[in-house]
Amino acid sequence: MHRCHSLSLSSSSSSASCLPVCFFSLRVRDAHLLRLHWNFKPKSMLMHCNYERSLDRHDNYRDCASLLRALSRKNLPYVASKLLFKMKSEGLQPDNSTLSALMVWYANNGLFPQAQAIWEEIINSSSVPSIEIISELIDAYGRIGCFNEVTRILHQVSLTDSSILLEIYALAISCFGKRGQLGMMENTLKEMVSKGFPVNSDVGNAFIIYYSSFGSLTEMEVAYGRLKRSRILIEKEGIRAMSFAYIKARKFYNLGQFVRDVGLGRRNVGNLLWNLLLLSYAANFKMKSLQREFLAMVESGFQPNLTTFNIRALAFSRMSLFWDLHVSLEHMKHEAVFPDLVTYGCIVDAYLDRRLGRNLDFALSKMDTNDQAVTSTDPFVFEALGKGDFHLSSEALLEFNRQKKWTYKELIATYLKKKYRSNQIFWNY
Repeated sequence: MHRCHSLSLSSSSSSASCLPVCFFSLRVRDAHLLRLHWNFKPKSMLMHCNYERSLDRHDNYRDCASLLRALSRKNLPYVASKLLFKMKSEGLQPDNSTLSALMVWYANNGLFPQAQAIWEEIINSSSVPSIEIISELIDAYGRIGCFNEVTRILHQVSLTDSSILLEIYALAISCFGKRGQLGMMENTLKEMVSKGFPVNSDVGNAFIIYYSSFGSLTEMEVAYGRLKRSRILIEKEGIRAMSFAYIKARKFYNLGQFVRDVGLGRRNVGNLLWNLLLLSYAANFKMKSLQREFLAMVESGFQPNLTTFNIRALAFSRMSLFWDLHVSLEHMKHEAVFPDLVTYGCIVDAYLDRRLGRNLDFALSKMDTNDQAVTSTDPFVFEALGKGDFHLSSEALLEFNRQKKWTYKELIATYLKKKYRSNQIFWNY
């Protein structure tokens, strides 16, 4: 019987502790200690990896699997591969979890031939890794554009285990869609349907999102039409994706038609649909229509939120409608909706653009300028209406000095100094 070598570990105590690193007698507790005190040399461990042959093989199996997973997590695949080879040479077959851990490490680090070899070994053993492992593997192949391997995994799983096949189809569709492979995504869907699997809400909405990001407006609208015919409701993320596509294309009339078609009465998406409708009018500065739809929103029982008020405030500010802007601020106060950096920017920009800076204190007198500056407005507003000069300047200041907790009062004072200096430079020149 061979003796098991020991490994000294550094400790804060005066006496050094010894941990046996025998390949097959390493316990789960010892593997945990190795992770905590990882100051050993892999080659040294391989050279001195003797083991007790008299130990029970079940314990060997469990301990070896634990060590292999620990080595993979510690980015030591070379050592793990050596130990895996030694394990097999002793007649111990690693389980799926052990092989899967090593396979995922290979895939995530670009060692795809090694990952494929382990995958083939698992599949040939008439077993299938867990859905989590397959998801990581598909994602790794997708990141480097190795889409044929994703298709191969899908087909191999379909021949082995049909119980998780629907989930694998969803993963493959997501992998292709996220990388803009719309043709492969369509073919995968057709194959899934031909096998008798239904198109559920997640898959249907995923199609809308990916066509909105990578397809044309026409392709996106065709996908939306198919979703409607299948009687699947478009969900919040799908609504946002299509709306962003319309906004980027400056198709605000189409945006308004789309949200009306979805249904302004839907309450499970909050104020999103109403805010998008208001934005479609505000972006074209159709002020009467904007006011009419705002009143219709309130009458329908929807309570305006910060984004609702800021859509109107941005339109009022750009059109220099001071009275409407002040009425909107009073309404915000009545609804207990607190202004953010966008709201303050609407006031500051409106007054300074009209050279009414001396009246700015009056406009801000009913607002708590000592609050900490935050931006809580939905980003799709900026995609359509942009950001005002005060907003952009303040954001740059907040980004430059993140340690300081800026208040609105400090930001306004700094901005006014900046504008004063720029005016002095202009006139002196």
